[in-house]
Amino acid sequence: MSFNDPFSILFGNGGDSRRNNANNDDPIILDVEADGDGPARNTNAGPSGSSRPPHGPANPRITRKPASGGSGGSRGSKILIGVVLALAIIVGLFFGLSRFITDLMWYGQLGFQSVVWTQLGVKIGLWVAYALLMALTGFVSAWLAIRARPDSADGSTIRINGDVVEVGKSVSSKTARRVAVVISLIVGVIFGSQFNANWSEILLMFNAQSFGTTDPQFGLDNGFYVFVLPGLKLVLAAVAMLLGVGLVFSVVTHVLMGGIRITMPVNGRGLFSITKRCRRQLGIWLMLNMFAWAVRQMIGVFDQLTVQGSRITGASYTAVHANIPVTFIMAALTAILGVVLGIWLMRSHTLEGQASIGVRASAALKAWRVPVTSIAVVVVVGLVLTVAWPVLLQRFRVNPNAQEMESTYIQRNIDATRAAYGLDKLKTEQYKVTDKGEQGALAKEGDTTAQIRLLDPQVVSPTFKQLQQSKQYYTFADTLAVDKYEIDGVSQDTVIAARELDLAGNDNRNWVNDHTVYTHGYGVVAAYGNKVTADGQPEFFESGIPTQGKLTESEKYEPRIYFSPNTTEYSIVGAPEGTQAWEFDYPTGSEGALTTFKGDGGPSVGNLFSRILYAIRFGSDQILFSDRVTSESQILYDRSPKERVAKVAPYLTLDGRVYPAVVDGRVKWIVDGYTTSDAYPYSQMTDLGEASKDSTTESSATVSELASKNANYIRNSVKATVDAYDGSVDLYVWDESDPVIKAWQKIFPGQYHQLSEISGDLMSHMRYPESLFKVQRELLAKYHVSSANQFFSGEDFWQTPVDPTESQQAQQRDILQPPYYLTLQTGGSSEPVFSLTSSYIPAGSSTREILTGFLSVDSDAGHEKGKIGSSYGTIRLQELPKDSNVPGPGQAQNNFNASADVSKELNLLESGSTNVQRGNLLTLPLGGGLVYVQPVYVKSSGSTSFPLLKKVLVAFGDQVGFANTLDEALDQVFGGNSGASAGDAENVDGSTSGKTDTSDTNGDASTDGSSGTDGTDSSSGTDSGNDSSSGNTGSSSGTMSNGMKSALNDASQAMKDSDAAMKKGDWSAYGEAQKKLQEALNKALELEQ
Repeated sequence: MSFNDPFSILFGNGGDSRRNNANNDDPIILDVEADGDGPARNTNAGPSGSSRPPHGPANPRITRKPASGGSGGSRGSKILIGVVLALAIIVGLFFGLSRFITDLMWYGQLGFQSVVWTQLGVKIGLWVAYALLMALTGFVSAWLAIRARPDSADGSTIRINGDVVEVGKSVSSKTARRVAVVISLIVGVIFGSQFNANWSEILLMFNAQSFGTTDPQFGLDNGFYVFVLPGLKLVLAAVAMLLGVGLVFSVVTHVLMGGIRITMPVNGRGLFSITKRCRRQLGIWLMLNMFAWAVRQMIGVFDQLTVQGSRITGASYTAVHANIPVTFIMAALTAILGVVLGIWLMRSHTLEGQASIGVRASAALKAWRVPVTSIAVVVVVGLVLTVAWPVLLQRFRVNPNAQEMESTYIQRNIDATRAAYGLDKLKTEQYKVTDKGEQGALAKEGDTTAQIRLLDPQVVSPTFKQLQQSKQYYTFADTLAVDKYEIDGVSQDTVIAARELDLAGNDNRNWVNDHTVYTHGYGVVAAYGNKVTADGQPEFFESGIPTQGKLTESEKYEPRIYFSPNTTEYSIVGAPEGTQAWEFDYPTGSEGALTTFKGDGGPSVGNLFSRILYAIRFGSDQILFSDRVTSESQILYDRSPKERVAKVAPYLTLDGRVYPAVVDGRVKWIVDGYTTSDAYPYSQMTDLGEASKDSTTESSATVSELASKNANYIRNSVKATVDAYDGSVDLYVWDESDPVIKAWQKIFPGQYHQLSEISGDLMSHMRYPESLFKVQRELLAKYHVSSANQFFSGEDFWQTPVDPTESQQAQQRDILQPPYYLTLQTGGSSEPVFSLTSSYIPAGSSTREILTGFLSVDSDAGHEKGKIGSSYGTIRLQELPKDSNVPGPGQAQNNFNASADVSKELNLLESGSTNVQRGNLLTLPLGGGLVYVQPVYVKSSGSTSFPLLKKVLVAFGDQVGFANTLDEALDQVFGGNSGASAGDAENVDGSTSGKTDTSDTNGDASTDGSSGTDGTDSSSGTDSGNDSSSGNTGSSSGTMSNGMKSALNDASQAMKDSDAAMKKGDWSAYGEAQKKLQEALNKALELEQ
């Protein structure tokens, strides 16, 4: 019985019905008849009934069916069916390709069409190339097996069994080759697409750049690991799969073609019948597969430099002295084993031949001794070398002397991590601190004090909305941005937001309004970061509709915001010259101003073809039939700045925050882009998503953490801008030394602008990105330690504090405090610098909230065209002495909460229909120590309420200041006179007259309303009172009138009485106590006013 015979029916062998219905294992009996022998097979009777001799073969004949009279109708039906099918195919292709074609139009309009063609070309090229290689490998393997078949090429077999001749028929070699081609192509197409997702690795491999530094283990340039190694591993995996397919095709084809037969062990026959040529081919394929495995093992040795160990990323002592050499040994053993098994397979005749069972079994045991022994030896040696030897070395050699033996490799990790994350130029200074506030301590830091930010961008968004939203179809981001602008010749920290379109707020929703009328937002709103109005509102220097203020005067910018993060719907804009405008511009009176878009912001939909495509893409027939879609119309979509940058540069990791800036007469959205890698040798692996998560990303819808991915190399190599009016995207190379961005520039030539093309105005708004800083501060919590021995002990590891302003539940989930943009002067800078800041406390799950370090990075890129400021990106770490007891953020917040005077006044503010909302807790190195500043906002509980800044908390050491203004609160903790004026020094009773001499505590409070200590002795900051006749409402816990104190004491006692009555269930007493509480509160409110 031939194993290939049952498969012949699959290939459509013809023959008479007897052969088709019979079992192909049975012999075919040839019935040969002579002419005239036997009865006639067909009798043709004439009209007379006489018989006529046969005139041809008696088998059935196929005759043409007479044409019917309906042939014309049938032909017409066929034509109709053909037309319908053709139309269906065209429509199907049109629908199927509509998204691709519209994407091409979108990229083409932006000037980034090469991104599509490059990706598409690489993906299709990889697919086609690998599919052809796969098909070729499979076909060659099958073709060799077909050539080696033991039967005739036409598939016929003749076997003599005694006196019976058995004639068999199987697949011909020609048919088998055709089938092999088809199956090979199918397999190739199926497996060809598996490397499409890795298009970037392939491109980087062929555009590799040098890092100029080498790894400490093998001495190879780091570019080999970042660029070449990932692509090389993909290629080797592809080769291994090709060889595996070749082996499978060879085995299957030999089985089908008779090269491998499985027979019954009767009449002295063996179990297998394998031809010599088959054994040779299988042996060669087996050796090739084993060689491929050995090569992959050897290449895998380089992964030891990026493997995550128990303490560090990279090869440790055990890896260097055991794992790496063992890997090379095992690769050699694998190759040798392949040769042994291949040769054995070529020469073995195991379990076949004409012999008794006992003889064959004895021969088989001897024959199988070689492969079994070889495999067993390799397995045992492998277990000893890869498992036992490293474990024993680690247990008895390394662990008892771990600090000394691992120090070399820990130092490698420290150096590589600092270089890969841009921490190798960290500037560290010892900051000797004091926790005693002295009078005049801030006299030399007046510029920093004046710029202390009071507006919390995460709190005041509702205030911006209520005061500047204007209409319900506008909105602002829920977390505003902090930037700096030069106002009246002074660099000013600014809280800024764009007035974006919000269709969800529009009460009159329909297709025309959503897509042709309400198409854009309008203008930006900007407020001073360091001051508020007398009633606690932000002090805007740019606001209103139409826009007015400092930016409008100086920039005369285009205020229309067609592209923004909150704009999700598509808009159809533009019309021929002379057409009456229908786009709503901004509200003016009863009708509102109208406008027509004049830029080049989206693909044209001025022709029927484009309309059909976009009608399909957006599922809207209105695009086809609306009169608002004219010959000059454009369609604006994918309008989020981050989304636009992600589409034109899909290989970049984008920062979680996008912020607006008024630049060169336009509103630009600025997006930071990162190049990353997970293959930098010895650098510590980090989850970028986890490292960039904090309380802002947890609570904000507009600020997010980085995408969750492991990386051990990151650079802020790209700054991207998106024009808010026309959506144009510009990519600027920011880090010209980064090898990764150099590679992408080669892959996408002409896509990037050089640094020299950045204007001075745009340069002044380039900030150090938050997400990168958060990743760096995560690493510096450990890698501020530069000594391997100290790193091993871990005694000086730090951590970022949790955000103390968050809820108790959030703090239990270790939601970290975000970094803050502040203008300040540290020990390493000669003047205040716009910086991004954070702080550290000791590491550990149960830790004292003691400050251990203050981290800042210079974020001012300067204002010179094409040149980054010399100090930009300088990371400064101020380490506090080990014996210092400066409170950390959590302890400072606790000190605020524990202050009796603060608690009383906050309880007063939170009574009735108002709520207290605490702002960001800022940490600043001032006055020889660390100053904590926290704005306190108050808002009513109504649906249209918004927070207003009413109080400011300040802490220095264990001293707490609490006042209406920052200026007053600073005076309280610095001996009654801080020596400098804060930005809100003029905000007393709405007066705009500032404190002219911070050393003069007698001022003219009664006449000019300036904040301060009102001429009384306030050196203690606690018992001095205000001159109530001056009308000063800026009293604090330390300068409180006697009447206010009495009212607060009465309120406090009433609350205690209420609690006691409620516990006893004495509801009559409870009602009386509540009445007294209300009276006390009313009295306090009157005094406050």
